[in-house]
Amino acid sequence: MQLSNKNSNARSPTLQTVLMVERFIDKTSGEYKKTELFKKLPKKVMWQTFQIIMGYLESIHKIAYDNQGYVVYIWNPEFYNKIKNSPEIKDET
Repeated sequence: MQLSNKNSNARSPTLQTVLMVERFIDKTSGEYKKTELFKKLPKKVMWQTFQIIMGYLESIHKIAYDNQGYVVYIWNPEFYNKIKNSPEIKDET
């Protein structure tokens, strides 16, 4: 997936905005479809910026859409913490 600005009017999201959207999706996972989610965000975000954030979160496998179009948070930090020190996992640091 290409994350470039397809629309010159779209602004690059700040980290704070990306985190706000991600946390809201985590908190409300499975409750809203994309447009509803956009309207319910705690702070206003431009639609184009929101689209970029959603594409990014999907590309890094933190969100998915169920068969009815609801946004679901799929990132599992507990699983990550469980396996990160496993000998089968390569440490990149």
